[in-house]
Amino acid sequence: MTVLHAKTALLPEGWAHDVRVEIAEGRIDRITPGATPTGQRVDCLLPAMVNLHSHAFQRAMAGMTEYRSAGQDSFWTWRTLMYRFLDRLSPEDVQAIAAMVMLEMAEAGYAAVAEFHYLHHAPGGGTYDDLAEMSARIAAAAAETGLGLTHLPVLYERGGCDGRALTAGQLRFGNDPDRFARLWEGAAKALSHLPADTVLGVAPHSLRAASPEGIAAAARLNLGAPIHIHVAEQVAEVTEVLGATGARPVEWLIGNTDLSARWCLIHATQMEPFETEAMAKSGAVAGLCPITEANLGDGIFDGVRFAAHGGVYGVGSDSNVRISLSEELRLLEYSQRLGLKGRALLATEGRSTGRVLYETAARGGALAGGRQGGRIEAGQWADLMALDCSGPDLAASQGDMLLDTFLFAGDDRMVAEVWSAGRHIVTGGRHAGRAGIIARYRAAMARLREAL
Repeated sequence: MTVLHAKTALLPEGWAHDVRVEIAEGRIDRITPGATPTGQRVDCLLPAMVNLHSHAFQRAMAGMTEYRSAGQDSFWTWRTLMYRFLDRLSPEDVQAIAAMVMLEMAEAGYAAVAEFHYLHHAPGGGTYDDLAEMSARIAAAAAETGLGLTHLPVLYERGGCDGRALTAGQLRFGNDPDRFARLWEGAAKALSHLPADTVLGVAPHSLRAASPEGIAAAARLNLGAPIHIHVAEQVAEVTEVLGATGARPVEWLIGNTDLSARWCLIHATQMEPFETEAMAKSGAVAGLCPITEANLGDGIFDGVRFAAHGGVYGVGSDSNVRISLSEELRLLEYSQRLGLKGRALLATEGRSTGRVLYETAARGGALAGGRQGGRIEAGQWADLMALDCSGPDLAASQGDMLLDTFLFAGDDRMVAEVWSAGRHIVTGGRHAGRAGIIARYRAAMARLREAL
């Protein structure tokens, strides 16, 4: 048994002091506020959350696309560059990059990641001897880093709603539903050696890239497991879906699927108010990636309206151009302020902005990851994060001000310790395997950039 003692901890019922947390077999076994200090001592203990949306391989592109191409640069020109880049990635490269990404997520305070995994095949679209070779590489990175994994193999069938063939840059993604089912089974085998908190879900890429029949088939592969889908990220996407189906993307999902808490709708930055309200009421999680959405010029999620109608959201790092839990949450609130010209827009009576952001994202991330976590409660996975309060900013803070200071005045350097299902993966702000992981990442990047 592992025993922690927190000077202060955020429990489901609120802040508590001198909290003893006992961990057994990866789960929180018992919580005792007002306890005598024993075990490992930490300053501020929080539920650690799931990074609910990541494309690990895109981390290697960070800093490579910040220049203007011919005409106006956009998501679509960025995507073209991404297609060119991924043709150079080997399975070994993908594993090295994924391990680096998971290390950075752990050091930022995340306990787990939902990996939206669509890089399946060899360059040109040829298959590896093991159809799920690339999934096995993601699993190997998770095993090395100890980060919890919700693996989401992606179904990518077509180049657009009109059924056009995949372009050269998309061939590494493509599967019909039958081959995808075999790939999914291979992914299950690749994940079988990982710890018990590992989750296997599914991800139809988008309404552009997956047919209605494909989406339905994918959803049947593992009933009850998470389903993630890109939706309404760009105006051009909405226009294409509307023209092909007569409905906007979120509107189509509401009318044609069993939209519920099992679903995570990624981005959804281009919605009409009626879609926002209906999505909130469905229980589906909004998968928000504010840093990437800003980087790609996606737009602003209608967060205030969504929250007012009971919607739940979480955050992810998507393209991994910058991996920072505190910055994702800060930018989520700041985007609302910029759009609506107000302050503290997501705060509620009795709970500060930082606390609302943190608690909601912890809950939403756990739902999206199909993971029993997101709160410090007996029976949940011991996904925990401790802040170091010895610095000048947090030293005088208490209660909700701790989270407000962390998110709005601080950064991830305040993260001291992280446990993922009881695995102590970050100590003193650093992952134990960082030296070897960084060395392999540097070697992979040297090869890739030399080839560009």
